[in-house]
Amino acid sequence: MRVYVLLFNTGSENQGIHSLKMNDRDIVLMFESEDDAARFALMLEAQDFPKPNVEEIDSEEIEAFCAEAGYETRHIPEGELITPPDSSVEQTDWNLQEKANSPEVSQGENLDDVRRRLENLL
Repeated sequence: MRVYVLLFNTGSENQGIHSLKMNDRDIVLMFESEDDAARFALMLEAQDFPKPNVEEIDSEEIEAFCAEAGYETRHIPEGELITPPDSSVEQTDWNLQEKANSPEVSQGENLDDVRRRLENLL
């Protein structure tokens, strides 16, 4: 099945996928409807997020990517209204240079691999 996800900085070295942080879990939303994904993207922009791109991806591919990267997925049926949380993380993982200097990378996370897998989804 094809689903829609939100990507930031598509095609750049700082490409990232939108996820929600709930407690200690990161969740990627997979929208059934392109219109619903676009509506969510507009709500993010209204909260001063950078403009996300709505991208169509095979659900099995995004689920495999998320499982490998340690993210969970949530399928959003067509017509289900989802609103972004009022708060957001202070620092995103989009800036690879800053992330590469953090201790988390030394704990086994390879950002270049994550970036390549995201690029392969497109």
